[in-house]
Amino acid sequence: MNEHEYAGFWIRTGAAIIDSILMLLIIAPILTAIYGTGYWTSESSVQGGWDVLFNYILPAIAVIVFWLYKSATPGKMATKLTIVDAKTGGKPSTGQFIIRYLGYYVSMIPLFLGIIWVGIDKRKQGWHDKLAGTVVIMSNLP
Repeated sequence: MNEHEYAGFWIRTGAAIIDSILMLLIIAPILTAIYGTGYWTSESSVQGGWDVLFNYILPAIAVIVFWLYKSATPGKMATKLTIVDAKTGGKPSTGQFIIRYLGYYVSMIPLFLGIIWVGIDKRKQGWHDKLAGTVVIMSNLP
C-alpha cells in the first residue's frame, strides 16, 4: 500500500462538497414539489415519509452503489480519488462499504472529530475508514 498517495483532508472535503451539491440539485426540486416551498422554512426536523426517503434512505443507497461499482462517489471521481482496502489496496467488500457508510455517523457524532481525524492521521484515515479497513488514495498516479 505504500506505493499509493493517501488523499488528505482538503481534497476529500472538496469531493464531499461536490457530492452534497449534486444531491441537493436532485433532491431539492423533488422535496419542493412534494411539500412546497414551506419545506425549507419549517421548524420540523422531519416533514414525513418522503422526507426520510429522499434525505436519508436514497442517498445511502446511492453512495453505497457508487462505491460498489466505482469505488468512489461522483465527487471522489471528479477529484480522482478511490476507496481501497487498507491491507491489500484492492477493492473493498460490500460489508466494508456498508460499515464505512455507517461509520460516517460515528465519525460525526463527537463534533466531527472522526472526520477531522483525516487531517492528522498518518494514512489519512477517518474513523469511518478505520472501522471499515479502508483508505482513500489519489488514483491519478502512474
